[in-house]
Amino acid sequence: MSQRDRPVVAIIGAGEMGAAVGRRLLQCGAAVRTSLRERSQRRVERVRRAQIEVVEDDISLVRDCDFVLSIVPPAAALKVAERFREPLENCAHAPIFVDCNAVSPATARRMETALGGAAYVDAGIIGGPPSEEPNGSGPRFYASGPFAKEFLRLGRFGLDIAVLEGPVGAASALKLCYAGITKGTIAIGAAMIAAAAREGLADAFGAELERTQPGMLSRLARQVPAMFPKAYRWVGEMEEIADFLGAEESGAAIYLGMARLYEQIAAEVAGGESAGGLDALEDFCASALGRRSARGGAA
Repeated sequence: MSQRDRPVVAIIGAGEMGAAVGRRLLQCGAAVRTSLRERSQRRVERVRRAQIEVVEDDISLVRDCDFVLSIVPPAAALKVAERFREPLENCAHAPIFVDCNAVSPATARRMETALGGAAYVDAGIIGGPPSEEPNGSGPRFYASGPFAKEFLRLGRFGLDIAVLEGPVGAASALKLCYAGITKGTIAIGAAMIAAAAREGLADAFGAELERTQPGMLSRLARQVPAMFPKAYRWVGEMEEIADFLGAEESGAAIYLGMARLYEQIAAEVAGGESAGGLDALEDFCASALGRRSARGGAA
């Protein structure tokens, strides 16, 4: 493969998803770089294991790139777009900025405006981080807007990309509809488990779910604990869903409540004052998985 055919991709946000996407692109022949503004040990180790090139500043990050992929918590997405407007304007060959964050269509359009005249793709990721094998499982990137078809080029470098025939905001809307059900169901489950535990009914509640909703119980028992380290990111995502829905009668208030629930869980995970009964959630889920295992059910 010639250097001309090899795309250069900058990853903004080398978290679990961003580092895994960068690794997949590298494995499939792209050149990938990132910066480490937050040099936490976990983040540094992820980037090192993925063998992604590290640069020190925003100008170096986007210089000579073909694509810039923003993969950050939803609450930070607009600030990232505003931050990169000037570095992108100073590029001799401006890359395509692909926002891959769970934001509302209105926020996606604000980001497009914030970037000035930069080529912008509205994208939404559905699915977990790519596995470590080049041909292994990975998420799907939905993309929309006038430059979405340009993003398809990275489909030849390990990404599963589907272009929606719609304007900027279409991909974000699809992502939020999906997340509203998947992450919304986890929030509902966590809230009801915590309520049952407060009333001393955790065992009875678990037994009834096992009797009438075994599939739901199994999913919640796996997904609720897996949510704990991600709850801080899901706060902004629930707020973006509320913004997407708009009016209270359209369900926006439901997702603002879920945002506050995830905020409480995130505070407890971080060592703050307990507000959501994290121990009760863990005990309930462990008991449910143990019950399923003892009965030969699929955990």
